[in-house]
Amino acid sequence: MSASPVKILAVGAAKGAIATIFSKVKTMNAKHGPFELLLCTGDFFGPLDQVESNEDISQLLLGKLEVPMTTYIMQGDCPLPTSVINKVAQTGGQICSNVLVVGKTNVLRTSQGLRIAWLGGVYDKATYDTPTSSDIVPHSQAYLTSDDVTNFLAKPIPSGQHVPFNVDPSTSKSENHVDILLTHEWPIGITQHCTTTLPSVDAAGWGAPPLQAAVTKLKPRYHFASGGGNPPLFWERQPFVWEEDNGNRRIARFVSLGAFGAPEPEPGQKKERWFYAFSIVPEGAPGVSQPRPPNATASPFSSHATQKRAFEAGPDENYLWGNQAKKPRRDEGGRPPAGYVCKICQSTEHYIKECPQRTEKKRIPDGYTCKICSSTEHMISDCPRRDDTENKPPEGYVCKICDKPGHFVRHCPDKVAYGDSGGKKPPPGYVCRACASEGHYIKDCPSAAARPQKGDRSNQKKEIAPGDCWFCLSNPRVTKHLIVSIGGECYVTLPKGQLPPTSPGTTSGVPGGGHVLIIPISHYPTLQAVPAELAIPVISEIERYKSALRGVYAKYGCVAVALEVARLSGRGGHAHIQVIPVPETLADQVEQQFLKDGKAAGLGWEDDADAALEHAAKTNGNYFKVDLPDGKKMVHVMKPGQPFSLQFGRTTVANLLGLQDRGDWKACNQTEAEEKADATAFKKAFAPFDSGA
Repeated sequence: MSASPVKILAVGAAKGAIATIFSKVKTMNAKHGPFELLLCTGDFFGPLDQVESNEDISQLLLGKLEVPMTTYIMQGDCPLPTSVINKVAQTGGQICSNVLVVGKTNVLRTSQGLRIAWLGGVYDKATYDTPTSSDIVPHSQAYLTSDDVTNFLAKPIPSGQHVPFNVDPSTSKSENHVDILLTHEWPIGITQHCTTTLPSVDAAGWGAPPLQAAVTKLKPRYHFASGGGNPPLFWERQPFVWEEDNGNRRIARFVSLGAFGAPEPEPGQKKERWFYAFSIVPEGAPGVSQPRPPNATASPFSSHATQKRAFEAGPDENYLWGNQAKKPRRDEGGRPPAGYVCKICQSTEHYIKECPQRTEKKRIPDGYTCKICSSTEHMISDCPRRDDTENKPPEGYVCKICDKPGHFVRHCPDKVAYGDSGGKKPPPGYVCRACASEGHYIKDCPSAAARPQKGDRSNQKKEIAPGDCWFCLSNPRVTKHLIVSIGGECYVTLPKGQLPPTSPGTTSGVPGGGHVLIIPISHYPTLQAVPAELAIPVISEIERYKSALRGVYAKYGCVAVALEVARLSGRGGHAHIQVIPVPETLADQVEQQFLKDGKAAGLGWEDDADAALEHAAKTNGNYFKVDLPDGKKMVHVMKPGQPFSLQFGRTTVANLLGLQDRGDWKACNQTEAEEKADATAFKKAFAPFDSGA
């Protein structure tokens, strides 16, 4: 069995958008794969009241949809369609080529040697302990029951290679741990010890209590859930550590995915992230300790497990899975331990919090009124509405820490949040310009601290934050009238002072000039700084926009020259790519112009552009890149201490076009009316090519 890394793509609930999600996955696989497995979390087929009209389901069952890789589908918060249930009953799970439905609960080992477990369904305390009737068709109900969990915990993990669906325990060897666990619900307590921002102010209370036992037993290295919020929200927890009895450790990661099939967000809002790409090496021999990530926390379930051990029962009872003794709880009438005495009435029969004389000890001052409910019968500390939903901030109140309504500053989940280097955690969108991390400020960056300091740091320029950035859409000072297209991850805008002249009497070729910037919506100083797990849709959309621009330029007899400056220094600006139209008659002169002007500026070019870019990505190196009209790339690697003009790319194209007087954008200022006219003209020309707007 190979010990090579297995590249996997996990996706959120498709909600019936089956053909669309497979099309998206195919594109991602071509550009960023190949992926060996596709793990579909949550509700894949959609609500039952919509499946009858969904042609995608019948097309999938007939094998008429292209499925690019081996795909596993679980049961989320909806019953499976009858047609799917019937197909599963006939085949044992494989409903078409490359697609296996694993149902609500399953455990298996893949051909790559990965151990994967599924525990789907919605948790409802009122129905959880209801016995499952033998008349119920498998997969026809979506509620998680105690029978489901009991059967799940009893499932063995096959020691051989993948067996499609149900596994005969007599032919399998039980193993304790899995590599990947997929559930619909969160396990309760997963937010314990976590210092990262939660996806919602009430997320700490999310979760199904029965899942704790499953997670603690299986100790997954990756745990994906699909039911975090309504609609589902994306959230990645800090890594945490499973401590083994033998002193070794396993590193675990928990990821809650947004829904692929969720409704489109409001204008200006981003869709919740619905995918997660990762590589994992199947575990070899047990007992090998894994290195601890610097931002890892203790297990959120460690205290829970310790408490269970303390109340272990007799030798015939397994403390995790058997009929373990439970610690008496106050709401079950548990008496205090021997020697306990209530400090109010000296009784040994109850705790102080249950003392009937407790309220009598609190004298309410004359004229006192509870500030929550205006009652004169109790103190504010005893108000029954103290933790009620009505005890919320007034309308219009916004937390000064996170700029969100719905909670007071004292309840803000961001109030105490630490970064991965121990300092204060930066706000969303911040990226350290020294190492490209989102987890700390540059002042707390280990890489920046290791560099020799030059001069007085008090005189250094303050870095650009998203709130001050010209390119962040959240900044009210952004010139929105220049924007011509907004996608899911990027937007396209005309720049201030574009290079081609568009004033009356000039000929620019492309309507409105056509000089544009492609800008990621999220604030990153360079494209290399985009986290690997987020880079797929960002880069894909940039390439889509480039292709669309080449199309509109070609219509007007032009070709595209794209310029990218990647520099993790200075004030840490916002990553973007300039694309400038050049007449087709000059297409074969672009490379020579950059070689000529580069030589004059003392710039060298890399022989292997792709290798240089790969090295820059690994080392956070700085570079300047040109995409030539013929598809070739030119890359200049910026070396420490060597100056580089940010205007070099523009001035070189200006020299090529004979527009030397327009090399500086400040010399090309227009009135707002002229800018709006250019944006309108180009937007109209670009619209037929902008398929994803």
